[in-house]
Amino acid sequence: MGVAFKDIIISKEINFDSLKNKTIVLDAYNTLYQFLTTIRGADGTPLKDSKGNTTSHLVGLFTRTTNLMLKGIKPVFVFDGIAPELKQKTAEKRKALKLEAEKKFIEAKEQGNIEDMKKYASRTSRLSKDMVEDSKKLVSLLGLPVVQAPSEGEAQAAYIVRQNNGFAVGSQDFDSLLHGATRLIRNLSITGRRKKGSSMVYETINPEIIELSENLIILNINQEQLIIAAIIIGTDYNPGGIKGIGPKNALKLAKEYEGDFNSLFQKIKWKDFFDVSWEEIYALIKNIPVTDDYALNFDSADAPQIYKFLVEERDFSAERVSPILEKLNKENSGKQQKSLADF
Repeated sequence: MGVAFKDIIISKEINFDSLKNKTIVLDAYNTLYQFLTTIRGADGTPLKDSKGNTTSHLVGLFTRTTNLMLKGIKPVFVFDGIAPELKQKTAEKRKALKLEAEKKFIEAKEQGNIEDMKKYASRTSRLSKDMVEDSKKLVSLLGLPVVQAPSEGEAQAAYIVRQNNGFAVGSQDFDSLLHGATRLIRNLSITGRRKKGSSMVYETINPEIIELSENLIILNINQEQLIIAAIIIGTDYNPGGIKGIGPKNALKLAKEYEGDFNSLFQKIKWKDFFDVSWEEIYALIKNIPVTDDYALNFDSADAPQIYKFLVEERDFSAERVSPILEKLNKENSGKQQKSLADF
């Protein structure tokens, strides 16, 4: 879902050249769900191979990741562990919504309503254990690090960046800022342009960098107040937040009640909206388990095995996969020659 910070967080547009040789840490589940939701057939159903295995996530993962690699970026993928109990409750609600969407999809299919099929199908996305394992396999074959988080992937990604083992977290969501990510890069996985609303007008999209320390200074708040503002407007642990309070007013309240957040939550009638206490959510965000048990080693892509996996096992087009693998091999050869010459 992501916390709605867009109206208050300041970002700077950058180009991909400025990210060359930089390690960007990605929340794998967040990324894969984007692919499952957007990469679908004309009727909204996910892409599948001849055996019935969903491949939408692999199509997106291979295409977007190799695109970043060819730009000189070093992606790291962090996979979720056990979700906190509070998020499991949210997951149950989302599951109910998906079941409802599935019913509407079936109705639309029976009526031959392609538009409604497409609309409801995208709301039924599920990331299975097999999909996760396939994704880890592809990332590893590309020579990229796979990190297993004990809990939330985004919190672990933020921790890796805080430890200076990564330049920035790469995500469309702002949640990693709550976990102390020093930098956040947005628009990494978006193509160079996107449609403006429902019109046929397109706008150019470039990566954006967000510096946490710079934003805290400009907003004149500390990290604790940033978390409090997020809780007011809604997080994954209290979706929707307090009705009628947007980001700017939440920020104003977090400043006004610094040092007395209990009074703040009494004023906004927190208990009328949520059974869980704000303190529990705050403590969870501050103390989500992370681990130092990871290694960020980058190797050359294993082109033959990638070809076997995608083309021979998952029915990808050889004409689509082979040129990309050739580019990766050429890139790796160039790096090896350069390092030998330097030596």
